[in-house]
Amino acid sequence: MDRLTQMIKQLSEADGVPGFEKEVRQLMESMLQPVSQELLHDRLGSVVGKKTGSAEGPRVLVAGHLDEVGFIVSNITPKGFIRFHQLGGWWPHSILSQKVRIKTREGDIIGIIGAKAPHVLQPDDRKKVMELKEMFIDVGASSAEEAEQMGIYPGDPIVPVADFFTMKGDQLWAGKALDNRAGCALSIEVLNRLQNDNHPNVVYAGATVQEEVGIRGAKTLAALVQPDIAIAVDVCVSMDTPGIESDLSTASMDKGPVVTLTDAYLVPHVGLRNLILDIAKELQIPIQVDVAPGGGTDAGSFHTSGIGCPSIALCFATRYIHSHNAIMSRKDFEQMALLVTELIKRLDAAQVKRLLQ
Repeated sequence: MDRLTQMIKQLSEADGVPGFEKEVRQLMESMLQPVSQELLHDRLGSVVGKKTGSAEGPRVLVAGHLDEVGFIVSNITPKGFIRFHQLGGWWPHSILSQKVRIKTREGDIIGIIGAKAPHVLQPDDRKKVMELKEMFIDVGASSAEEAEQMGIYPGDPIVPVADFFTMKGDQLWAGKALDNRAGCALSIEVLNRLQNDNHPNVVYAGATVQEEVGIRGAKTLAALVQPDIAIAVDVCVSMDTPGIESDLSTASMDKGPVVTLTDAYLVPHVGLRNLILDIAKELQIPIQVDVAPGGGTDAGSFHTSGIGCPSIALCFATRYIHSHNAIMSRKDFEQMALLVTELIKRLDAAQVKRLLQ
C-alpha cells in the first residue's frame, strides 16, 4: 500500500460525525504538520495548514470537510435497545443490519441496527421503506440499566463500522467516510505537491467541521482565513450505476474531476470556473460537470463570506455515498490534485484582479 492509499485509508477509517470530529482533526493535523508552515484553527474545530509563497499575494483556501454522516443516541428503551437520530442524510434502506460503533466516554461499543422482522410485517408493509424512527441499535443489553452500565448515554455519537479496501488492484478506493475524507486527503496532497514549487499567494489547505448538518464550519473557517479565492473539494453522486438516468448530470467515477455548475447554495464564480476549465484543457485532464439542485458543499458558505469570495466546488464522482461503503477512483484523485495544484500556481494578484472584472 503506497503513500496515497495509506493516507486515504487512515482518513477513511477514522471516526468523526458532525460535532465530534476530534479524532479526525488530530489525524489531519499530524498529516498537515510536515507540509505546512503553520496550523490554524477556528473555534468549532476546523483546521488548515498555511503555506506562504508570496505574502503580498491573494489568500487561497482549499478545503474538504472532516465530518462523516452518522447518528447520535437519542434515548434507551426499557429493554436496553438504543434509539438514535441521524446526523446528515441517510436512506433508511442502506443501514438495516449494519454494524455501528457507539463512542461513549468510557470506550467504544459495537451494535447492530435492527427493526421489526419482515416475517411479522403485513405484505404491503414489506414493500415500504422503513423509517429511521422504527429502527434501533442492539448492543446486547437486556435493560436500560445494563446499557447505561456499559457507558451508553443520550448524546453519544454513533459511526458506521467499515474497513477500507481497494478494488482492481489499487485503482479504486472503497470504504466509509470517503465523503469527505477524500477532500481532506486532496488538501494535504496539494500542500505536499507545492513543497518544491513556487506559488504567488498564501495557501490555506485543510478541512471544515459540520458540513453534513448545514455547512456550518465553512462559515467560521472563512471568517478565520478571509480568503480571496475558495475551493471546496467534495464528492458527488456517480451516475454510472444501473437504473440511474438524469438530464442534470452524467458524472461518472473514473472519468475525471467534476466541476459543479450549480447546486442548492452556489452558482460558482464564472471567471474562476472558466480558468479551471482552461487549465484542465491545457493539461489534458478530462472534466465532467454536475448540476445538484438538491444538495450543496462548503462553497455555498465560502462564497458569501466577507464582502464575497469567488468560490467553486470540485468533486469526485463517487458511488454509494452516505452509506457504510462508498467507491471512488484513484485516477480521479490524482487528476484533481494536479488540477488544483496548477490552479494555485497561477493565482497571483493580477489573475485574481482579472477574475473580478
